Amino acid sequence: MEAVLQNVLVFLAAAVAVVPLAKRLRLGAVLGYLLAGLVIGPFGLRLILDAEVILHFAEFGVVLLLFLIGLELNPRRLWDMRRAIIGAGLSQLLMTAVPLLALAWLIGLAGGTAWVIGYVLALSSTPFAMQILQERHWSDTPTGKTAFSILLFQDIAVIPLLAVLPLLAGDGSSLGGEAMWLAIGRAVVILAGILILGPRLARPVFRLVAATGSRELFTALSLLIVIAMALLVSAAGMSMAMGAFIGGVLLAESEYRHELEIDLEPFKGRLMGLFFMAVGMSIDVRLFLATPLTLIGGTLVVMAVKFGVLFALARLLGLRHHQPWQLAALLCQGGEFGFVVFSAAAGAKVMSQALADQLTTVIVLSMVLTPLVLAFAERLIAGLYARQPQREADPIADPSLPVLIAGFGRFGQIVARLLNANGIGTTVIEQDPDQIELLRRFGHVVHYGDATRLDLLRAAGAANARLLIVALDNPEATLRVVDLAREHFPELPLIVRVRNRPQAYEMLDRGIDGFERETFGGAMNVGVKALQTLGFDAARARHAGELFITHDETTLRELHSVRGDQKQLLSMVAAARGDLERLMQVEEGAGAPSAATAPSD
Repeated sequence: MEAVLQNVLVFLAAAVAVVPLAKRLRLGAVLGYLLAGLVIGPFGLRLILDAEVILHFAEFGVVLLLFLIGLELNPRRLWDMRRAIIGAGLSQLLMTAVPLLALAWLIGLAGGTAWVIGYVLALSSTPFAMQILQERHWSDTPTGKTAFSILLFQDIAVIPLLAVLPLLAGDGSSLGGEAMWLAIGRAVVILAGILILGPRLARPVFRLVAATGSRELFTALSLLIVIAMALLVSAAGMSMAMGAFIGGVLLAESEYRHELEIDLEPFKGRLMGLFFMAVGMSIDVRLFLATPLTLIGGTLVVMAVKFGVLFALARLLGLRHHQPWQLAALLCQGGEFGFVVFSAAAGAKVMSQALADQLTTVIVLSMVLTPLVLAFAERLIAGLYARQPQREADPIADPSLPVLIAGFGRFGQIVARLLNANGIGTTVIEQDPDQIELLRRFGHVVHYGDATRLDLLRAAGAANARLLIVALDNPEATLRVVDLAREHFPELPLIVRVRNRPQAYEMLDRGIDGFERETFGGAMNVGVKALQTLGFDAARARHAGELFITHDETTLRELHSVRGDQKQLLSMVAAARGDLERLMQVEEGAGAPSAATAPSD
């Protein structure tokens, strides 16, 4: 027991020491975990020696990751994605495997060996890519959706590869063929049983356990479902991660989906970190030092081929601007399935053990380099877009409309919909090309352009407009538009979206009272509803909200003049809080529909 706790202590200390440093250096948590594993592993400080056992245990984190992803995709949505999964996934696999196979064949490797190398190195790492997508909030972007489709197809594509390995061994081909068909038949039977019986058996069990009211038992059942699905599908010749994904999809429409997510998320996060550390521990430094140029050269060639293919494929699939660079950098590494396949290939005599070890090291090195490639790609994207000539602004369709809206994100869209519904025309300017393309599909008239340009404001009719609504997300751009409008169109009324009090103070500095804090109204609505839920009648709750708004607006303007004096600011904030409480109490005592204290039963 003491030894286990010591190992846990080492893992936690390494993660806490290295991962924050890597994130501070903008290298990402994944590379931090890899470096932490390398430091404590058998080729580092030798604090943990059995990297392979740790890796097998930590792979359960990948299983949980795929299960949780499956929970987000009900069968109907997955069916709607079938063209993207097959089209993007199959294209990527073929377009990447062929050049890698050719390179392996050119350096003198046999046909079967070259075929396995090309096929396996064409695969990418699902846990690496998904972790980065979540870190950077790309999951719902075109880059993230395309990457997910490719990764899902790759996970499925491992099945035929493992099935045909006996055929490539050079002996016992008839036995290999028979074994292949038996494997395929077993897979079909098991998958059919899971798809037909899985939901019918799982839901009654969930209802039975939920009725006990035991949180711990529900968590245990959640883990039981994931492990059972993973092992069943593993028996069919597929990866355990794919089995967990199928289980998640089958339960995506279950009434217990959210409970499952809450119960499993903590396990997934910790085991994923352990998985990346185990990969870092498995880096064979001695093998690397023996043939550094060969391994580095091989890694760079594989990543370069995959990067080029993925970039071209992304353009063919319709991704534009920075998205092809993101997709190529995200998936240019090798996949963890290579650890299994190359080991199996060496066991089947398809390749030597030495070659299998070298190829495994290439995969690990590609994983280590992926965060660096992403960082380089982002710098390259920034440089390319900085040097590119700006796209010309769209011609304004009707510059005589009464309202000009700068910015058409979620805030500007709501404002425009309300105005248009009341017969008031709006001229909308937005600078995000992807957002414009999406909005135009839904019938919105949006013009591309930079609202901080004076010539565009003039062309949009700012000189004659009755109102300019600044709904930009960027605070600096908001100030530039406001300053331009105040200088060149002093008679034009302004209503400005601000995020917080500091930005509201910027507006007050410019003499602008027409601003709206974007979260203030929604938060007030929640507060009023909370009072009603706690027993206040609707009139009292609404009046309490109105009093709060009036007091807050007055306080905002009073604090504006002292915001540079921290001591006086804190004193006035405390005084304002007391004034608000007394105001509510006075209203309550006078019998007005207020809400100073919790209502009595």
